[in-house]
Amino acid sequence: MTQKIALEEHFLAPGFDDYWNPTVADVPAAVRQRLHGALTDFGGQRLEIMDQAGIRWSVLSLSGPGVQVEPDTATAIRRARQANDFLAREVSKQPTRFAGFAHLPMQDGKAAADELERCVRDLGFKGALINGQTNGRHLDHPDLFPFWERVEALGSLVYLHPGDPVQPFATLEGVYGLKRATWEWTVETGSHALRIVFSGLFDRYPGAKLVLGHLGETLPYLLWRLDSRAKLYNVPLKRPPSAYIRENLLVTCSGMYSREPLVCALEALGDSRVMFSADYPFESAIEAARFMDDVAMDEGLRTKVAYGNAATLLGL
Repeated sequence: MTQKIALEEHFLAPGFDDYWNPTVADVPAAVRQRLHGALTDFGGQRLEIMDQAGIRWSVLSLSGPGVQVEPDTATAIRRARQANDFLAREVSKQPTRFAGFAHLPMQDGKAAADELERCVRDLGFKGALINGQTNGRHLDHPDLFPFWERVEALGSLVYLHPGDPVQPFATLEGVYGLKRATWEWTVETGSHALRIVFSGLFDRYPGAKLVLGHLGETLPYLLWRLDSRAKLYNVPLKRPPSAYIRENLLVTCSGMYSREPLVCALEALGDSRVMFSADYPFESAIEAARFMDDVAMDEGLRTKVAYGNAATLLGL
């Protein structure tokens, strides 16, 4: 069994159910109860599954949307800090198995930057995970430039996790099963990442690093097309979009356990840009691990994707 580091692994902090509950309102009660139990467990069940899957480290992040849907900025700042302090206490109980991604009040760019720095410098976190847009504002907004400046200065990763769009996509209305995790979140998150690229954010902050799950939310498949259309429309970037995607983006295989997209991501981005994740408990860590252990690939490359790339980036 290959040793692994998992980067998109979720938890719930006390008092954050009010943010989380609406996201599972249409989920059967038994499934909600199972997920809630897994999200609030930091001991036997989580560690047992990690052991069965060969996961040496889990980088934990608050299950979304958290304070990113909070309308009051002061409340968001206060409660984000509470979530991070709670996670730091749990990590301290299992310091050789758990690491953390910060939860940030993206309503305020400077406050988010300050909380990221506190989490990285004082709590030992490995970066931040952000659940899509925050009250209609995406990560390319100029008000968030202070945040990106700090991200670059700290050398931290920003994991862009799926979140609901500002408005549900009208094209998907009336077609059961296409909402949220099936397709809507892929469109939203891939589009969000492209906003960041096409806005010139990485020209302004060339050292910033953005992580996408699901093997890049289809972007590795589209590099030629993105470059072609950017040239056609005279998009004012210093380089083609594919250059930023290859150099400023990294991807994990969370919720995408199939050889074909994995091969595409590796070929398009390079073997140092792809990492393992399980997306526990929303996906089966055992299934994710079985895929990583069994997929046909060179053993040296398997070790890099499963463990080595993340260990190098996160200092684990």
